[in-house]
Amino acid sequence: MAKMTVKDLDLKDKKVLVRVDFNVPVKDGVITDDTRIKAALPTINYILEQGGKAILFSHLGRVKTEEDKAGKSLKPVAERLSELLGKNVTFVPETRGSELEAAIADMKDGDVVVFENTRFEDIDGKKESGNDAELGKYWASLGDVFVNDAFGTAHRAHASNVGIASTGIPTVAGFLMEKEIKFIGEAVEEPKRPMIAILGGAKVSDKIGVIKNLIPKADKILIGGGMTYTFYKAKGMEIGNSLVEADKVELAKELIEAAGDKLVLPVDSITAAEFSNDVPTEEHTGDVPAGQMGLDIGPESIALFAQTLKGAKTVVWNGPMGVFEMSNFANGTIGVCEAIANLTDATTIIGGGDSAAAAEQLGFADKFTHISTGGGASLELLEGKELPGLAAINNK
Repeated sequence: MAKMTVKDLDLKDKKVLVRVDFNVPVKDGVITDDTRIKAALPTINYILEQGGKAILFSHLGRVKTEEDKAGKSLKPVAERLSELLGKNVTFVPETRGSELEAAIADMKDGDVVVFENTRFEDIDGKKESGNDAELGKYWASLGDVFVNDAFGTAHRAHASNVGIASTGIPTVAGFLMEKEIKFIGEAVEEPKRPMIAILGGAKVSDKIGVIKNLIPKADKILIGGGMTYTFYKAKGMEIGNSLVEADKVELAKELIEAAGDKLVLPVDSITAAEFSNDVPTEEHTGDVPAGQMGLDIGPESIALFAQTLKGAKTVVWNGPMGVFEMSNFANGTIGVCEAIANLTDATTIIGGGDSAAAAEQLGFADKFTHISTGGGASLELLEGKELPGLAAINNK
């Protein structure tokens, strides 16, 4: 179902509520990565160019107690946004009340207000994350229209997305949200073929829904990361001390059977006796010997995956191939990242999370068609689930 976007509204003189995803890393009051702020700029700039008044809000981290508020204010975010926009941004250190209402009442066309972390409302009961109806209604009362541009929270029904939308206020997608729906949605529902999914990370349990949904849709599903060894166990292979989800082995057998030759497992592993970057590594084809744990895919697997990817027209990657934050076990993730980055005439998508971090760190980010800003949300979209935040946006 096509969703209405910010371009479908007349924004002149309008108070435009914008749910952005400013959940950025902040250390000692300094933002260490402003990617998500930059990702929101096209929507914000468009609203201002159209003569709207932009009222921005977001969550930042988890907030359950008064103590949790330390270091979780959006003030540094508002300051960084001011620098990026090249104009004054008014920050209101409240989530509701007279100060916020006065600041909005004083806005002129083209002005920007950022109000405080929406999760500060969770301290006295889960009003934000519990989708408190009264809070959603209050926030909706502050504006004329609502733009949801926070894909990273689209899989959650919170007061700041679903709650506001459920009041009947005109609700549309921002450009970032529109882009996420387009790339991830089309990759799953209408992919150019061959379509290849690469799934890594530690646990099979995190990816069960994705694998099940993709078996009938993908041409190949490449498996890496710690969940490899649950599949190895399902095949009767030795895994040494490698990570395994014993209660998912039978399910892994079923997935292997259902997928047939679509499922491609690593053929070798880089192992170590401990989960450490400071112990000797070994390379093993097939079984992992006793006393060793698999911590990355090996060179034969990298070559196999690269070969399998040749000619792919749609690639979706979610999850690293090994413990990439340790240099001894980063080669699998680097190799797969390079193989995807070097594809020509392919739509290549990273489903957020650790894969996105890896691509950024390794300098390949600009080689991908799309890097999702929402790990959890992109996973649920890949699973074929309906996301509450998306469902709440008005259809065209």
